[in-house]
Amino acid sequence: MGDFYILMLVALVALAVVDLVVGVSNDAVNFLNSAIGSKAISMRTIMIVASLGVFIGAVFSSGMMEVARNRIFIPGEFYFSEIMIIFMAVMITDVLLLDLFNSLGLPTSTTVSLVFELLGAAVVMALIKINASDTQTVLDLGKYINSDSALLMISGILLSVVMAFSLGAFVQYVSRLIFSFHYEKKMKYIGTAFGAVALTAITYFIFIKGLSGTPFSNQISELLVGHEFYILGGSFIFWAVLSQIYTIIFKKNSLVLVILIGTFGLALAFAGNDLVNFIGVPMAAWHSYEAWSVSGVDPTLFPMDQLAKKVPTESGLLFLAGAVMVLTLWFSKKAKTVTETELGLARQGDGHEKFQANFLSRFIVRGSVNLSNGINYFLPKKIQEKIDGQFLKPVISLTKNKSYELPAFDMIRASVNLMVAGILISIATSYKLPLSTTYVTFMVAMGSSLADRAWDRESAVFRVAGVMNVIFGWFLTAFIAFTAAGFLAYLINLGGTPIVAFLLLLVGFLLIRSTLNHSKKIKEQKSKSSIDRAELITINEVINESSDHISEVIRRVNKLYTNVVNDLASHDLNKLSKTEKHVKKLNKEINVLKEDVFYFIRSLHETSVEASRFYILVLGYLQDITQSIEFISTTSFKHVSNNHKNLKKSQIADLNSISEKLIVLFDKIESDFSKKDFNNLRAIIDEKQALFSHLSLSIDKQISRIRTEESSPKNTTLYFGILLETKDLISALMNLLELYQEFYILGKAPKKSK
Repeated sequence: MGDFYILMLVALVALAVVDLVVGVSNDAVNFLNSAIGSKAISMRTIMIVASLGVFIGAVFSSGMMEVARNRIFIPGEFYFSEIMIIFMAVMITDVLLLDLFNSLGLPTSTTVSLVFELLGAAVVMALIKINASDTQTVLDLGKYINSDSALLMISGILLSVVMAFSLGAFVQYVSRLIFSFHYEKKMKYIGTAFGAVALTAITYFIFIKGLSGTPFSNQISELLVGHEFYILGGSFIFWAVLSQIYTIIFKKNSLVLVILIGTFGLALAFAGNDLVNFIGVPMAAWHSYEAWSVSGVDPTLFPMDQLAKKVPTESGLLFLAGAVMVLTLWFSKKAKTVTETELGLARQGDGHEKFQANFLSRFIVRGSVNLSNGINYFLPKKIQEKIDGQFLKPVISLTKNKSYELPAFDMIRASVNLMVAGILISIATSYKLPLSTTYVTFMVAMGSSLADRAWDRESAVFRVAGVMNVIFGWFLTAFIAFTAAGFLAYLINLGGTPIVAFLLLLVGFLLIRSTLNHSKKIKEQKSKSSIDRAELITINEVINESSDHISEVIRRVNKLYTNVVNDLASHDLNKLSKTEKHVKKLNKEINVLKEDVFYFIRSLHETSVEASRFYILVLGYLQDITQSIEFISTTSFKHVSNNHKNLKKSQIADLNSISEKLIVLFDKIESDFSKKDFNNLRAIIDEKQALFSHLSLSIDKQISRIRTEESSPKNTTLYFGILLETKDLISALMNLLELYQEFYILGKAPKKSK
């Protein structure tokens, strides 16, 4: 029996390592985004500072492990065998849940996931015990669960979301009114005071939150109690002097210090207090095993009162955990994906939006606009003009190939994000109120973005929808964590060793598949042939780059059309469904390019009017082509999905004949465009009439079949729809070729590459 629990411990240690990786990948967004978004310091410096904070916080973390031991459930009411089942269910759920959110690029709370996983697994195990008892009922669940502590955590987390957003918005709005976007001059007068206030808040945050739970926490608390005013006043003077010296010597903005120290402080707090979310459960399992192994009592009869006691964490394990966290911080690709989500929602400039607008986001934005108009109606015009003047953004001139290097927001907002997040977390910690650092840092960033007018009329509905998706994901985290951990605890209790082995193999398979899929997705994004608007200046360059893109689109349309015809012939619903997904993906890529046409035109040389016209027409024809193939794919899928009759052999034969001719046409076009050889365009365009004649012949045949043998109106609708849409597809394709020939004949196209 002991061997089984040793194997469970080994599995829990392995899961702890994986949990560290997936947890840091998600939580890195909390302390990195202000520094990364402002680009106040180099990425290398950011990573070094954050790594120091993470490592120091991890090594000195020892007082927070009780969350996994007795904050959620009452350990004395469970036996050793039951505790091990709870811990195994929690760790498996945590690894899979956090990896899921990492893959989606959504920030979530490792604290919330752990709390609800422990709660779900403990509740299910308690219900199993109650069910096996002749004297207990569901009303006795309270003797197993620490309900007061759990409710306090949940209420604190919900309150922190509202407070963080509101305070972040208020402080940022006031800061912008004081400094405006042209804050460099004002930094000489009041910048030092602002920086000193921010640094004082961050310093207090480091002592209150960052070092709580460390071996020095008691001494620090003794020093702070009753002396807060003197400590804060002394810190303010110290940082004001240091900021001034830093500005004079290094000729740099003192806000750089705020961002550096703020990043270190948040990283320190994250590692020092959230480490329990990753290794607290396995360490509690190890202490449980130690207590049971020397008792000689049956594991199903040994009560776990030992877990109610405070046990110091082994320094060696903390050192190893810190090392794993730092390595993950440097090498995790999924951490970058999560970071991009928050930066995309908070950025000051325009660009492609990751989230789509929905009814609720439109309603909120419309209501906010009406409220703003109502306030402005009563506000004197001079005051409005004065306020608007403070929010005028500077015009920054960059070379065409450097436009992507603009920061997502300036150092004022980065400093506010770090300062407000630090203050909120410090206050909550000093009053022993639980909260999620993820929720606080994210909502502060979103509140400051709103107040900074980063969400304008062009992007507001998309940004609001994005924030709502993230918040919905937080509630989903709690629900999934509770339900999944409870379900796994039930399965492990029911199946024992075989179920544990199966679940561990499943975890390994899902993690490997997730990693491969994420790597594949990143490679596709990097290798995807697209028109890079930052690099193009002249019509020649536009033609050059768009030729590669068109070649890729034609290749994919060729394959998709052939697949639809073949799958329709075999009445294969699964294959048609996959083809439809690929078609929608292609159409989405073209729509993204069309949405970015404004920025493309602005990136071109001032005299490149023809290049702009050419680019717009190219995108229009490409959209016509993809819309035609989407219609053909969707109607074919719906026809088969609705279980309508198969197309007749004669209809399939006609479609195969058309498909074969299109394959030849598409292959020629793809080859010529990939080689950038436009000498054969005229010959290809001349084939247009022959293709139209072939389509007309197929239409005539179908009309004859209707009069004689055709008995299915659905087949006729589908068949005519495919033929007519194919004709539109060919027309759009030929228009595209004629456009290229026009520029080639006029001598505007580049010469054939050798």
